[in-house]
Amino acid sequence: MRNSIARIRGRSRRCLFTGALTGLLLLLSSPPALPDPTGGATARGSAYMGIGVLAHDGSAGTPPPPPRASQTEGVDVSSHQEDVDWPSLWADGIRWAYTKATEGTYYTNPYFAQQYDGSYDSGMIRGAYHFATPDTAGGAAQADYFLAHGGGWSKDGKTLPGVLDIEWNPYGDSCYGLSKSAMVKWIRDFLDRYKSRTGRDAVIYTATNWWVECTGDHAGFGAANPLWVARYASTVGTLPAGWSSYTMWQYTSTGPAVGDHDRFNGSQERLGDFATG
Repeated sequence: MRNSIARIRGRSRRCLFTGALTGLLLLLSSPPALPDPTGGATARGSAYMGIGVLAHDGSAGTPPPPPRASQTEGVDVSSHQEDVDWPSLWADGIRWAYTKATEGTYYTNPYFAQQYDGSYDSGMIRGAYHFATPDTAGGAAQADYFLAHGGGWSKDGKTLPGVLDIEWNPYGDSCYGLSKSAMVKWIRDFLDRYKSRTGRDAVIYTATNWWVECTGDHAGFGAANPLWVARYASTVGTLPAGWSSYTMWQYTSTGPAVGDHDRFNGSQERLGDFATG
């Protein structure tokens, strides 16, 4: 009986050793984990306008562009800024703002009311944007969700048209697993639904490199949809195909008070005209 027990113990030790060795070999043969380009912001709903620009496009390392009398300063905000001190931003010369309203069909910004109404109450012209996730729902469905949660437009001279924020995917594949033609169709479905329900063409926010990679540099939206381009440098650089000029430019994510700073490519009076439609 003692011999039987010894044999059982021997087999157990060999099994434990073999299992441990197998686990070690698998660990050594596995590829190292890739760094998260978004700095760990992987929870659904945590995305914000320009989340992938620094990681994918970098920064030119130059000072912000010099102020221009022909352009009007603005900011964009999301839940990351929480409650925003709008009177201070107004005092610093900020005259317009966009607030993240929604993402996909699963997230609404819990600070939306303070940010959207607060900017308006300070005197700014304001609007809302939708962070697109084409891998979770169709374009029309996401436009409907956006419109149901603050993304509408009214011809009051104080409300800017809604923005489709379509850019680097912070949760996975850069192009959300879509082919170039499928991405173009998704964008078209969103824009068509927004236009049919508001009578206004939505703005497209994107980065040129993403647009080239994920739409094949599609040129079919420039005639109707204003462009908001992201590039952190002293010049706006090359624009996506179809646009000969930009309407808005996000030029930095490290501005004073609120990080994301932007310029409307026109005077404050022209900004009012743009809001009116």
